[in-house]
Amino acid sequence: MSEDKVVQIGKYKVKVDRELCIGAASCVAFSPNVFQLDGEKKAVIPDGANDTEDNIMMAAQSCPTKAIIVVDAETGEQVWPN
Repeated sequence: MSEDKVVQIGKYKVKVDRELCIGAASCVAFSPNVFQLDGEKKAVIPDGANDTEDNIMMAAQSCPTKAIIVVDAETGEQVWPN
């Protein structure tokens, strides 16, 4: 499991800011292959996580605290939150 680790999935680099995460689990609902809740009820990205770019973005955008950071791996531009 990754804690505040940046994981590249497709064209995105994805990170969960665990200090912002409140365990709402909306990310898990949209992308259960990429986001899971750990023992602290905070989102983590498991090793080997994979999903469509659309699902990853919907998961990130559903987070009430904007704890999921999505960066375009090619340009380095942060695409969420913007």
